[in-house]
Amino acid sequence: MKRKHPRRLRAAPGGFTLIEVLVAIVVLAFGLLGFALLQTMSVRFTQSANYRTQATNLAYDLIDQMRANRYQAAWYSTASFSPGTVAVAGACGRPTGNAVTIQQNVARWQCQVAKALGETASANVAYEDGSVTVQIAWGDQRWDKDKPDEKTTFTVTSQL
Repeated sequence: MKRKHPRRLRAAPGGFTLIEVLVAIVVLAFGLLGFALLQTMSVRFTQSANYRTQATNLAYDLIDQMRANRYQAAWYSTASFSPGTVAVAGACGRPTGNAVTIQQNVARWQCQVAKALGETASANVAYEDGSVTVQIAWGDQRWDKDKPDEKTTFTVTSQL
């Protein structure tokens, strides 16, 4: 008996086509690009948070020194400095002993601010009638292409 329609055999699947592979590579590339951008932003925000933490700790350090020496607290106003005026050489060690002066403490504090926040950091310390204001500014906008030189400022005011 003769068949009218011969049976056609289907070919077995041969694997991925070139278009499928290219689409997979493009999707993977976009995923990796997104991950790289996420990592970059994470590093930026982590560094910014670190600078803010350093500024907070340094401001409270100076206020605590003033609080410990209330009768001469006005002398700590000399801790103010402009960007680039504080030389950072080696470690900014804390002087010890009975003969430590306010000027030594101020110099150490200025050194720590410049070392922690960079050479563009500055500080303004104001004391009036038992109230002290410490303002620390530093450059933290290096990722901002529109305003890379803009300063970030941290200000704290406390009553001694």
